[in-house]
Amino acid sequence: MSRTPVREAAAEPEAGGGRVAVLIPCYNEEPTVARVVARFRDQLPQARVYVFDNNSTDATAAEARRAGASVFNERRQGKGYVVQSMFRQVDADFYVMVDGDETYPAEAVHDLLAPVLRGEADMTIGSRLHAASRSQFRRRNRLANRLVRSTLNFIFRVRLTDILSGYRAFNREFVKGLPLFGGGFEIETELTIKAIERGYRLVEVPVDLTHRPEGSHSKIQFLRDGFLILNTTLALFRDYKPLTFFGVVGLALTLSACAPGALAVFDFAGADAAATRLTAAVLAVGLFLSGLLSLTVGLILHSIARRSQEFEYHLRVLADELRAGRAGEGGRDARGASGSVGDGSGHGSEGGGASR
Repeated sequence: MSRTPVREAAAEPEAGGGRVAVLIPCYNEEPTVARVVARFRDQLPQARVYVFDNNSTDATAAEARRAGASVFNERRQGKGYVVQSMFRQVDADFYVMVDGDETYPAEAVHDLLAPVLRGEADMTIGSRLHAASRSQFRRRNRLANRLVRSTLNFIFRVRLTDILSGYRAFNREFVKGLPLFGGGFEIETELTIKAIERGYRLVEVPVDLTHRPEGSHSKIQFLRDGFLILNTTLALFRDYKPLTFFGVVGLALTLSACAPGALAVFDFAGADAAATRLTAAVLAVGLFLSGLLSLTVGLILHSIARRSQEFEYHLRVLADELRAGRAGEGGRDARGASGSVGDGSGHGSEGGGASR
């Protein structure tokens, strides 16, 4: 993996007043990556395009360089690791992330960037399942996306239409302030859930997904990656809503204690079934105590999570103040330099008058 931070950011675009970077994670996308790079360079001529190659065995890197992209390598296999590396290494004010398979329209990048450039969103999601989009989905993929969407919307009480989209835009605060740990295709789920729970502003923009061109193949393994996405959703549910998570587990265990408890109290098995009643009583007590323990764990972790949120809030406020302080110092330095030049010019004129 290249460890040299990228500092060759793009010039300021006319609309946003900041540097824009287009980030393209790739693995064996030789047939399409050059066209993706070219189309985004046409749409955002002042932006820099970066391709992060993830151990491709074909000519993906060479094609990306030929199309004018800056190419970097990520040796850890997995899209999540690529996204982590991109966010850490690339320096810009605004970011666009898009897959290198030519299924997302480059023409939609202006609508995707607009809420971020205007300061209305920290992350925008190119929604393939929006009511206004006309995406070309395989039936199995559409059902899987809807299942993930319904699960996340139910757990986190949101109303998003697309959780797994690989077409997104971000501001600098989001990219540099969000910790990511997922290594595979669960990265979009992690991005979305952490953005929701950390209070970032999300906006969905409808985009039209197209089928992969001939010669391009999906890298997703349906069962394995589906399990990873579901596991990530439940793990983040546990981390960000521990009281709800462990409370539900505790309630289930407590209720499940009722059946063996009833068997132990009432003589359903007859007078000669003392051993059965004893076993049922022990099981009922164990389930009930496990339920109480789960609820207690949830309460403790909820308090810890709340303190962590408060600590993170203060860190973000401090970071904002530091950024504002740097901006103010930069403005004062610029005004001071301008004043010095003016004073120098004035003294020169007076000296010139005296000599004459």
